Amino acid sequence: MMNWLQSSSDMAERVRQHDWASTPLGPLEQWPDVLKTTVALCFASSFPQSIAWGPHLTMLYNDAFIPILGDKPYALGRPFNEVWSEVWSEVSPIANAAFEGHATFIEDFPLLIERGAGLEQAYFTFCYSPIRDPQGKVVGMLDTVTETTATVFLTRRLAVLDAVGSAVANATDAEAIMTSTTRVLAEHLKVSNCAYADMDADEDGFTIRGNWAAPGSPSIVGRYSLAAFGARAVRQLRAGQPLVVQDNRAEFAPEEAASYQALGALATVCFPLIKNGRLTALMAVHHKSARVWSPYDLALVGEVTERSWAHIERVRADAAVREGLAAFTELNATLEQRVQERTYALTQAEAALRQSQKLEAIGQLTGGVAHDFNNLLTIIRSSVDFLRQPGLSEERRQRYMGAVSDTVERASKLTSQLLAFARRQPLNPQVFDVGLQVRAIGEMLESVTGARIRVHVELPERPCHVRVDASQFETALINIALNARDAMDGQGTLTLRVATVATLPHIRGDAQLRQPFVTVALADTGSGIASDALERIFEPFFTTKAVGKGTGLGLSQVFGFAKQSGGNVDVASTLGQGTVFTLYLPQVAADTAQQNLPQEDHGLLQDTALRHILIVEDNLEVGRFANQILQDLGYQTTWATDAEQALALAGPQALAFDGVFSDVVMPGITGVAMAKVLRERRPDLPVVLTSGYSEELADSGYEGFEFLAKPYSADQVARALAKAMLRD
Repeated sequence: MMNWLQSSSDMAERVRQHDWASTPLGPLEQWPDVLKTTVALCFASSFPQSIAWGPHLTMLYNDAFIPILGDKPYALGRPFNEVWSEVWSEVSPIANAAFEGHATFIEDFPLLIERGAGLEQAYFTFCYSPIRDPQGKVVGMLDTVTETTATVFLTRRLAVLDAVGSAVANATDAEAIMTSTTRVLAEHLKVSNCAYADMDADEDGFTIRGNWAAPGSPSIVGRYSLAAFGARAVRQLRAGQPLVVQDNRAEFAPEEAASYQALGALATVCFPLIKNGRLTALMAVHHKSARVWSPYDLALVGEVTERSWAHIERVRADAAVREGLAAFTELNATLEQRVQERTYALTQAEAALRQSQKLEAIGQLTGGVAHDFNNLLTIIRSSVDFLRQPGLSEERRQRYMGAVSDTVERASKLTSQLLAFARRQPLNPQVFDVGLQVRAIGEMLESVTGARIRVHVELPERPCHVRVDASQFETALINIALNARDAMDGQGTLTLRVATVATLPHIRGDAQLRQPFVTVALADTGSGIASDALERIFEPFFTTKAVGKGTGLGLSQVFGFAKQSGGNVDVASTLGQGTVFTLYLPQVAADTAQQNLPQEDHGLLQDTALRHILIVEDNLEVGRFANQILQDLGYQTTWATDAEQALALAGPQALAFDGVFSDVVMPGITGVAMAKVLRERRPDLPVVLTSGYSEELADSGYEGFEFLAKPYSADQVARALAKAMLRD
């Protein structure tokens, strides 16, 4: 697509696949340079960043920003103020300042945000920076952010525990300890009333023994029935779980609700206190206005009250008072250090595990590659040795030459499958109706899978289009079907089902995507896949088949193709019942200009002697062979060893040659960049690009240029040049 969007990140792929023409930004190729540069820098950053662009605040973001969004609806391309609508009233003044040209940095900014599980209290440290065009006008905003929720709550927890420790240090009885603890908790939770209570002997109710009330707020007094909370609440409390009552008027019995309404309380949190394994008391917290009670608040209150009761027991055992206070103070003093040490140890352990897993995967991959290529090289070397023998018969010569040619094809297929898994294969995406393609593949599979396997195809009533490489799509389905055939031992039913979904689900830890996808499910009635093998089936060279029955690369091709195409592949299996592979590909609108394009068979040109081809290849051995091949085909040739030399030879209007045959990966200017410059000079110049591997082609494709993968044959070179010249 575009040179500026070369990142291999997931978000870069989503941007490439997104329908920008329907957004205020317009098609990718029309984006202003400053936006392209900002997006490229954003995607290259490992720090969470998002962009709000233009008057519509159109939103883009990098991979690191995805966890901050959580389970919000799909945000890419939507207005920033809609994505963060629940906090826009608080955030908009800061954003407006950025669009007025003022950068703003804020630490631990509190926000009540919605991430798919109701409102939650979160904290963020962020910087809103203006993005300016070349004339200095502010055209967007860059949000660089990190979530600090865990850090804020940990700091507060330590502060509260320290305050509680100080408050009870000089207390001499249970009443003083609970009074001071209640006050500290009330201040931390910002509540108007906070009280502790004793459970009645029959556990049917509780009586307030002490309370703390903010100035101007009435105290909590009296006895309250536990049944007022309801049977579910009683079970929850007796199980030792905190209970949050969001609306006292609706959830309390009328006589209880009247008491709480007099206090202006809209929310109550009850914390069960367990002593000697028995529910003996609870703490009721009343609040004048609605708020979000975070899990950190609930856990903190539970810990404080638990420690307070433990401290009361120590006070009652007078001889142990000083020892208990010392232990409590020591705990507070060392808690943060121990948390840091544990976090560091956990981080180190996780890093070591990830490194071990990486090394194991690399070892398996390199071992598999070495094994397969050594086998192929053995065939080639042996055949070449025989071809050197004098007096070799024509029949044997043809046999050994055929063996070399076939082995090269197998090696080429092997590297293609490895590149597919690594998501580094050059793709030729085109728009097509998945249903039509699957119907044709289903008919072909009937002959591939055998007469005893019934192939059943289920298609939707309406066409559903994708924009992917049709050849790789077909290969992926065939690879899955062949695995299904082997799992069914040649007998059973293979069902191909095409459908559409509104969301790409979570698959193997990947983020959920809320946008339309086309699904192709292949279900078999085979033996199923064991759970220990299910986690590894997409790894290169992993196979459960007998030796010689499979390379272990078929499903890795499926995985790489799906991911590189902006989708994914999922698998579900039950032993003895069968397996379902589901391929997810982004749905696009129909492109009538690309539908039903005739497949031309370009033969050899008859007037090659009149054509002058510029060969661009930096590898001397490959360059000599390419030069020889083209001359043997009858072309006149000139060979350049780098793009700079080639551009100089081509001339300002690129009229010096009839066509260009160029490698992609070269020092300095790449073949793709050179080809684009030549096309600017001469739009009708035939260009054939060739490469064994190119990250640039994998990221951007080779639209507009003919492509020939290495290794290539003389016949393939002839056809590629003929196709390029007849097209242009």
